[in-house]
Amino acid sequence: MDSLSTLALVEDETEVTIRALNGDARELEWLRAIGLFEGQRVRVLRRALFGGPLHIRVASGGEFAVDRSLAKSIQVES
Repeated sequence: MDSLSTLALVEDETEVTIRALNGDARELEWLRAIGLFEGQRVRVLRRALFGGPLHIRVASGGEFAVDRSLAKSIQVES
């Protein structure tokens, strides 16, 4: 993955950089509150089966589950 993609498409154990957050104001506020913002490095640890959430780790060490539909609104690059 050399070009922009979405977090929802990132494979397990892959680290990427967030380039853009898209969504409504409430979603963007929550994402930034948990440490997801433009320029932040994140690693997808694992993806739940059947379209479930992604388990991710931000560079500061926090780990979160992000709904797959919300992950589709986060643009990333490797």
